[in-house]
Amino acid sequence: MHFYNHGTQFSRRRDGDAIALRSPILEEFRTNRSRKWELCDIYGHIVEFSGDQHGSRFIQQKIETASSEEKQIIFDEIVPDNTLQLVQDVFGNYVIQKLFEHGTQVHKTILANAIEPHIAQLSVQMYACRVVQKAIEYILPEQQIAIVKELEPHVLKCVKDANGNHVVQKLIERVPAERLSFIPAFKGSVFELSTHPYGCRVLQRCFEHLSEEQTRPLMDELHKYIINLMQDQFGNYVVQYVLEYGKQHDRALVISKLRGQMLHMSRHKFASNVCEKALLTADTESRRALIQEMMTSKQDGASTIATMMKDQYANYVLQRAVSVADQEQKHELISRIKPQLVSMRRYSSAYSKHLLSSK
Repeated sequence: MHFYNHGTQFSRRRDGDAIALRSPILEEFRTNRSRKWELCDIYGHIVEFSGDQHGSRFIQQKIETASSEEKQIIFDEIVPDNTLQLVQDVFGNYVIQKLFEHGTQVHKTILANAIEPHIAQLSVQMYACRVVQKAIEYILPEQQIAIVKELEPHVLKCVKDANGNHVVQKLIERVPAERLSFIPAFKGSVFELSTHPYGCRVLQRCFEHLSEEQTRPLMDELHKYIINLMQDQFGNYVVQYVLEYGKQHDRALVISKLRGQMLHMSRHKFASNVCEKALLTADTESRRALIQEMMTSKQDGASTIATMMKDQYANYVLQRAVSVADQEQKHELISRIKPQLVSMRRYSSAYSKHLLSSK
């Protein structure tokens, strides 16, 4: 398989030969702005124009309104010999995307067949991954399934890749859940995925789009690590997602892990976000229990509220508690906060100002 290295495309090199090595027609196109250019003016140079910033934009615009005959001419110049070259090109990839959007179904099928055997490599390439995502949106279901099958042995590598994760997310969003044969590969890796900057996004898409039968093993695995995930810079987003969109049983399990941990977790940079989300999404009884815990003195008799007020993260959790509490608890919270504000003023604390304004 030949992968195009756009660094060798002479029309975009910055040495003194770059201008001379452009074809005369592309050179004129770049300099002659007064001429009204049409697609027929650049036939025979479609590939070169596609790899040029200005030429690519011109072709993209023209494809949207091109006749069937014009699209066919563009297609024939690109496919099959130049497909992989342009798919991976910084400017050419946009032309291929337009063909997936506006080409005939035959064009889309042939293009998809051209990239399918190389889908694992293309999915992790900066420009080609955009083409693969666009293809997934516009090709027939059978070809979507072929891409899933081709990617299956490499799915975990793709999930952890800055480009590939977007391809996996697009497949989860667009392909019928029962046809996503790579999902079992995530079992046993839920903690690893949850704490990964790209894996956490893919996992959230799974919970969003897959069936209960497919997500239950992943969710059950997730529950084993909830406390650790709350405190992780990426895992906390997965836990927040469960609190906001999960089934009642799963949300209740997460909140049960917070019980007895509210002060500790609210003082943590990442877990404090989970505490806020829990206060927002909990049922009435659970919310009251979490807030009551915040109003209960620590074992040494010190005020939990005073500790939270002085903490850079916990003070936001306290503000959230004031905003979501029922009238009875809100009144009690404020009555406990007020005496602390006097001593807080000694610190000239920005946190106390937040609390004053939240009452």
